[in-house]
Amino acid sequence: MNIISFATAETEWSVPRPGIILTHAGRDTRYRLDCQRLFDPSDHPLNPLSWFDLDGRWLQKVRAVFDSIERDESVLEQAQAKGWVMPARDAYWFAPVPRPGKLICIGLNYRDHAKEANLPVPENPVLFSKFSSAVIAPGEPVVIPAVSRKVDYEAELAVVIGRRAKKVSADRAYDYVLGYTAFNDVTARDFQFADGQWQRGKSCDTFAPMGQAIVTTDAIPDPHKLAIKLTLNGEIMQDSNTDQLIFSVPRLIEFISQSITLEPGDVIATGTPSGVGFARKPPVFLKPGDEMEVLIEGLGSLGNPVIAEQEN
Repeated sequence: MNIISFATAETEWSVPRPGIILTHAGRDTRYRLDCQRLFDPSDHPLNPLSWFDLDGRWLQKVRAVFDSIERDESVLEQAQAKGWVMPARDAYWFAPVPRPGKLICIGLNYRDHAKEANLPVPENPVLFSKFSSAVIAPGEPVVIPAVSRKVDYEAELAVVIGRRAKKVSADRAYDYVLGYTAFNDVTARDFQFADGQWQRGKSCDTFAPMGQAIVTTDAIPDPHKLAIKLTLNGEIMQDSNTDQLIFSVPRLIEFISQSITLEPGDVIATGTPSGVGFARKPPVFLKPGDEMEVLIEGLGSLGNPVIAEQEN
């Protein structure tokens, strides 16, 4: 199941709502299931992140309706008659989790990236965060701050949490995962290295492109066997595989949840492989007019243009 967040002219363009990409016999039907329309408006969850809760009745009903449509195409016609579906062409897509509760990132988590940076493999995961206000949708521009000259790209596999997780063991970790999506951990390296810590350089406005969809775990049997790439203006800059991860998805959930409670709608960006701009000789930094695309096997692509900050 592919979960998106979208808006239409019939709703409010600025207010995202959850949806599901409908398919039949493995092909896109060009329709989207509008999750909110399955419920009376008075019955929508107060917290938008509750739509991502595997234990919540909202997602459970959505899954049941989706499965019915997938099994029997005639159910799609019934759903259309009830107003539950809409043509894909009428939707504007947001990031699949437009405003995560927590956006937790992992530093130096690929063996090939540690090698290119000439740094030792860490003994434990290196955690940092990005402000959730940095999240943008596929196709939206990454804005280079006027005061930065060294903005970099980082293709990453992101994990979306679907169940409250506290002190979860690695062997049970997948029970707490809703699915996976593509992520670009855009970073102002000059801020990062000058500050001595990473928050400002990682959290500039627009520095967290995400999407296009959350692909649920049933469609991704093993997140550690996925090709991951980033292209810049059509040229491959990063080309690796998630089998290069130092700390696996279960290990990350175990480590984080020992001291931080994970909740539905939290996002963990699992780190980036080799090929980042600052480690190249000569270095490659983003400039206005560039086009980035993250491609992860089974998850599709995440493309974003780059523009300069406009002066007030």
